[in-house]
Amino acid sequence: MTNSRMNPKVDEYLSKSKKWKEEYEKLRNIVLDCELTEEFKWMHPCYTFENKNIVLIHGFKEYCAFLFHKGALLKDPNGILIQQTENVQAARQIRFTNVQEIVEMEPILKAYINEAIEIEKAGLKVNMNTDIIIPEELQTKFEEIPELKTAFEALTPGRQRAYVFYFSGAKQAKTRASRVEKYIQQILDGKGLND
Repeated sequence: MTNSRMNPKVDEYLSKSKKWKEEYEKLRNIVLDCELTEEFKWMHPCYTFENKNIVLIHGFKEYCAFLFHKGALLKDPNGILIQQTENVQAARQIRFTNVQEIVEMEPILKAYINEAIEIEKAGLKVNMNTDIIIPEELQTKFEEIPELKTAFEALTPGRQRAYVFYFSGAKQAKTRASRVEKYIQQILDGKGLND
């Protein structure tokens, strides 16, 4: 691993990490051994091949993880890939709770990274489920405010899905209607749920 391939923003991120620091450093070394480009995206170390995202390192309260952007396409012979939530379509995680796990899994992790690189080289894409069911409360607002429907349809599919999942996630119609009402202006402004 050459120091010239190490991104200063990742150095800074690691220097400020309180939890998972040793694990992050080991994961970083493994990825850099696989000849990926180190970048800093979404506030995390991200590793790319020819400007395509391959794997991201991130941490949570209970674990740190590799996040493979097209993990759904990996073969996973070891059964270690985890789908974070039912709404995540492409990405998959491999989770770690200590540095020893990472050390023991190093050859397996490199094999998964190399497979992810081959998936990018082949230009493979995850077949996304683009079917979204518009909740009744949003459909009602589309009828009341036609420009809202136009603005919603102009959003990226991911932003549309985020809104639909959020609106539909409420059990009561009153809550769904309240959520829709709260985000009308943001949709009209062409912004996503978290923009």
